[in-house]
Amino acid sequence: MADVEACLLAHLNSGGEVPDSRSYASSLRVTHDELEAVIKSLSAFRIVDTTDITKETWVLTDEAKGYVAGGSPEAQLVAAIPPEGASKDVLREKLGSVFDIGMKTAAKNKWIGFEKGNKDLVLRKVDTIKDDLQEQLKSLESGEVLSDKVIDDLKRRKLITKEKSIWYALKKGPQFVAKRKKLATDVTQEHLRSGDWKDLEFKDYNFGAQGQPIAIGYVQPLLEVVREEIQNIFLQMGFTEMPTNNYVESSFWNFDALFQPQQHPARDSHDTFFLEAPAATKQLPEDYLEKVKEVHQRGGYGSKGYGYDWKQDEAEKNLLRTHTTAVSTRMLYKLAQEKPFAPKRYYSIDRVFRNEAVDRTHLAEFHQIEGLICDYGLTLGDLIGVLEDFFSSLGMSKLRFKPAYNPYTEPSMEIFSYHEGLKKWVEVGNSGMFRPEMLLPMGLPEGVNVIAWGLSLERPTMILYGIDNIRDLFGPKVDFNLIKSNPLCRLGLQ
Repeated sequence: MADVEACLLAHLNSGGEVPDSRSYASSLRVTHDELEAVIKSLSAFRIVDTTDITKETWVLTDEAKGYVAGGSPEAQLVAAIPPEGASKDVLREKLGSVFDIGMKTAAKNKWIGFEKGNKDLVLRKVDTIKDDLQEQLKSLESGEVLSDKVIDDLKRRKLITKEKSIWYALKKGPQFVAKRKKLATDVTQEHLRSGDWKDLEFKDYNFGAQGQPIAIGYVQPLLEVVREEIQNIFLQMGFTEMPTNNYVESSFWNFDALFQPQQHPARDSHDTFFLEAPAATKQLPEDYLEKVKEVHQRGGYGSKGYGYDWKQDEAEKNLLRTHTTAVSTRMLYKLAQEKPFAPKRYYSIDRVFRNEAVDRTHLAEFHQIEGLICDYGLTLGDLIGVLEDFFSSLGMSKLRFKPAYNPYTEPSMEIFSYHEGLKKWVEVGNSGMFRPEMLLPMGLPEGVNVIAWGLSLERPTMILYGIDNIRDLFGPKVDFNLIKSNPLCRLGLQ
């Protein structure tokens, strides 16, 4: 490369110019890429001035380059036929992929024929041929201009493609020198010892140059929605976050304390992941456990209960929590032990696990958002008002409520929001007021009610990011390039 630079600078110093860098590269017997690298380096220091010359040219495809070297398919076919002729199978085995193309064009040119009564035997009908296709491709490769008809034929056969070529016209620049002095880029120990650093010329720093990408972590879209939006909404509404770091729960806190009967289908292994080791827990509050047993078997607090034989072994089974409401149960029980009672607002956002069939909208693990308020005299109207405030902060101002059934809330409501993109009402969550059979055995005072609601984190995130398959958002099939390139989400959020 140093020789190329020296030749170029000597040529310009002698008063010459370079009108066409391609031709000049050929005269130096180097590739244009090698010359271009030197030109860009000299241009950066304004040693040469360049003018771009852009032209679209036709270039040969790999298939066409093969025909330049070995002849066109039709010519290869004719050359492969012996004087006595040859069968199609023999020619196909000999020529491979060019056989069918060669047969079609050679027959059209009347270079071949077939034995009468035997269409499988291919015969030559000419002694010599002129391979026009090969000549045309060679001419185009050498830079000759071909007629529009020939170009159209080559395009139709997909033997040429259009390529944009850029080369340069060169002349002396304002900082031209006949020989470039190598600029230092660093001060070494040798420079300091010898003292020659005083005479060195240093290369200027390019403060506008693009630096290397910083190897940092990227925020997953779910965390962006949680940390930047939903969590802030809860905090602005005066809620306190609940500790949710226990993925493994007992059936007692996950089901029994929520007044959910032990025969409920959700406790089946088809819906719940049970642990093999440790399979059970013994760390349950005995007094509270007896009260829960009593209300399940015989009722109380105005309830008839379920009237079945409640089993402690079933309550002690360990599982992967199916909802974060198990955490809410623990927090409400803890709150009930504090005297005097003080109203609280709690929220949680964390992972839950269910034995779901995996598809584009379901995973065996997902994230649940939950909020609850515990205070005196709360009503269904209070719940509706809080839900309207919460969801409007998420950009969902059009809400509808539908009566529903939950074992641990009465009354219960499903929450629907109008989706402007889908032009229909979409279910976005569930809500209700915790039943007295759940709250009073904990020791909460009479007249204290709890309103609560929950929703999936994945569903609003998928809507806000325009993702239609949950596996593209969460799980082992997530594309890390999607995470790196995703901007912070602001769609629909206020």
